[in-house]
Amino acid sequence: MAKRLMIEGRVQGVGYRASFAAQARMLGLAGWVRNRHDGAVEACVSGNQPAEEAIIAWAQQGPPAAQVKQVQVSEVDEGDEASVAAGPFAILPTV
Repeated sequence: MAKRLMIEGRVQGVGYRASFAAQARMLGLAGWVRNRHDGAVEACVSGNQPAEEAIIAWAQQGPPAAQVKQVQVSEVDEGDEASVAAGPFAILPTV
């Protein structure tokens, strides 16, 4: 099942999205990552369970300049799952 991550802390302006996307691609995950206007980073990932667990663990630390305070993980509704898995892993515009 696809997962949605909300990452809070000092996660914008530190290369978090690009690093997250590179890590997700390396793990063979589909989905996307984007900045939010509230200062958080949001991501949706879909793949095998070990890969999803690995990206969640990576998200707790992020790239070297990041200071992650919290990562909230939730399951993506079945109706939204198709949009997560469509195409290669992407960096989306800020919302």
